[in-house]
Amino acid sequence: MVKTAKGDYVQKLVKLERPILRIPTLAIHLDRQEKFEFNKEAQLFPIAGLVAAELDRQGTTATLAKPELSENETDDKPEMPFKPLKILTERHHSYIVELIATEAGVNASDIVDFEIILYDTQKACIGGLNNELIFSARLDNLGMSYCSTMGLINSLVSSSALETESSIRLISLFDHEEIGSQTAQGADSNLLPSIIRRLSVLPSTQEPEASNPTAYEQTLSSSFLISADMAHSVHPNYPAKYESEHRPEMNKGTVIKINANARYATNSPGIVLLQEVAQRRNVPLQLFVVRNDSSCGSTIGPMLSAALGVRTLDLGNPQLSMHSIRETGGVYDVEYGIKLFESFFEHYSDLERKFFVD
Repeated sequence: MVKTAKGDYVQKLVKLERPILRIPTLAIHLDRQEKFEFNKEAQLFPIAGLVAAELDRQGTTATLAKPELSENETDDKPEMPFKPLKILTERHHSYIVELIATEAGVNASDIVDFEIILYDTQKACIGGLNNELIFSARLDNLGMSYCSTMGLINSLVSSSALETESSIRLISLFDHEEIGSQTAQGADSNLLPSIIRRLSVLPSTQEPEASNPTAYEQTLSSSFLISADMAHSVHPNYPAKYESEHRPEMNKGTVIKINANARYATNSPGIVLLQEVAQRRNVPLQLFVVRNDSSCGSTIGPMLSAALGVRTLDLGNPQLSMHSIRETGGVYDVEYGIKLFESFFEHYSDLERKFFVD
């Protein structure tokens, strides 16, 4: 947050590209622990640099002599204006504040407060013997966010794409799924319901003067939600962790996720619908069911399905090393995912009329 010359407070978005912090682990020779566990309070502090280097940057030394006062001088400091909180340079390292200010294009003294999050600055890359793999941070869930965004954009390339469209094509990208989604911008907020409600009462091009008091409820009953979150690929080193008939592989298509305990929101009508969507663009699909003796993760699919009452299906492209700082996915699955979403947006309105479920 930045205070302008007019006294307004403006939000700025910044991204520091270079690595300024690192959290080093203790050498295994000094602590041969069997489990990869740490004390989050004491052992995960990031290192920003060395004291000597910072003093050298400032042109100072580690010991500063305090000047002696003459008989007529006092040690009284000028009275500073009252501040409810300490200023930023007292709460944080001054150079960190300077770096953020430079990136935001303002003076350090103009920054009132900030929120920063550490991330892996190493760029994603293509790998594998035949360049068939993606090595990247945060594939879960930037992978499906990218596919859905590009699918929506590609579905609107033609100037006549919406001439006969009866549905609203919409994607919603939420924050904080990994910590419960119960935030203002999370999936468990009223963000998506309120947007759908506002869109559903817009005048129709066919009946611009008509008013329908149940437009929102009718919109939900005729809609379909795809909960797109990356899925698990079979790990060649741990095949026993997977159900024998459900072992998705990378670069063999998007994965439909199924769970009898409703950890995923997929059901049979949704699977049939997605098959029809995929058929129109020759996109291969796979199925994933977790082992009965294994725990199962979840997505925002069941949460939104319960809140909205909308037909929902969970899917995602397969990947390895989910939640690690460097994940692995398939190059071709990105194209499959984009084509699948593009086909969904283009053909849903027509397909929806052909499904009859009690």
